[in-house]
Amino acid sequence: MISSKSSNTFKFKQFVIKQDNCTMKVNTDGVLLGAWADPSGASNVLDIGTGTGVIALMMAQKEPSAKITGIEIDESSSLEAMENVSNSKFADRVEIIQRSIQDYAKNNKKQFDLIISNPPFFTGGTFSANENKANVRHTIKLPHGDLLIAVNTLLHPEGNFALILPYIEGLRFIELAERSKLHLSKLTEVRHHSDKPVERLLILLQKRKENVKHEELLIMDEDLQSYTQQFISLTRDFYQIF
Repeated sequence: MISSKSSNTFKFKQFVIKQDNCTMKVNTDGVLLGAWADPSGASNVLDIGTGTGVIALMMAQKEPSAKITGIEIDESSSLEAMENVSNSKFADRVEIIQRSIQDYAKNNKKQFDLIISNPPFFTGGTFSANENKANVRHTIKLPHGDLLIAVNTLLHPEGNFALILPYIEGLRFIELAERSKLHLSKLTEVRHHSDKPVERLLILLQKRKENVKHEELLIMDEDLQSYTQQFISLTRDFYQIF
């Protein structure tokens, strides 16, 4: 993880993320997803589980004409995301809503050109002693089936759904999505370096079937002392060190 000067403040090139009260802090998964997802030409973007608001703000930076909606069920996280947005130059285009995505999807008729999510992924194992963190990282309040129902409801027929998951959970999600008539269109396998197995999947789904584009992303060079040019090119618009 590329760290900032303070564990409670993460400084990007065009905005700052405060995360004193947010359950889940800025992490590599979220930044990777925000850097990888393409909101080009999107009028309306939805970030499900926005947390600190980092991905919502990344989308606003990448597409100057887009309106961004961030949904967050956790009260303290949503309040911090609202503060981060209000302190940014993108405040007029980003809205944070404290609500479950299940409830939002049931009561909203708006459709989105791009939906993006860094969703919970643990479906078993030992739960965290911190209840809020367990709710975020386990599929307690957002089962993947519920997420797919919401996306199917809110996604424009020509829109895209982008997410990141660990390798096995990602494969399972792709199978579940196919049964929900959301089809894989792009898959990027993420490795820390060439000798490591695939750790994460960056997944792009859509309602129409197309040929799937496969890619690989290596984060570190073989010497493990420097980032790959591929990773630098992907994230240089956001990380200050590049």
